[in-house]
Amino acid sequence: MKTSARVVLATLLIGSVTMTGCAYNSSSPDVYTAGQAQREETVRFGTVESVRAVVISSNEGQPSGLGALGGGALGAVAGSAIGGGKGSIATAIIGGIAGAVAGNAVENGVAKRSGVEITVRLDNGDLRAITQAATGEVFQAGDRVRLLSSAGVTRVTH
Repeated sequence: MKTSARVVLATLLIGSVTMTGCAYNSSSPDVYTAGQAQREETVRFGTVESVRAVVISSNEGQPSGLGALGGGALGAVAGSAIGGGKGSIATAIIGGIAGAVAGNAVENGVAKRSGVEITVRLDNGDLRAITQAATGEVFQAGDRVRLLSSAGVTRVTH
């Protein structure tokens, strides 16, 4: 493969992997989709019973494979550039395997973010637990909070 073709392939793969990492599936109480904006929400009040830290995975714990594919391809291109002759095949294989492992790890890391599980005792006595992305807003047991609910999505705010 010519050097210019390798550069083009590497650039395309890096771009596609980067764009995959930019896909944003938010569970933050501060982020609304366009379809959620300007919709009426039910508001309930309550008191925080407990808060615990959780990890939210936007890929359901299942990587798409794009990280491994992109990393493998980049590793193979980089590896083939190192060796000469028959050695370039071996270094391409080793580079491809190492790149796939690294790309998969990067994809899994990008898909995880910090969250909180907030258990709230509503004023009517019902108990609710809501998990959402951790933001600058800090919740503690005893805090008075609002639960905003619409179309199956509930957010906790002060």
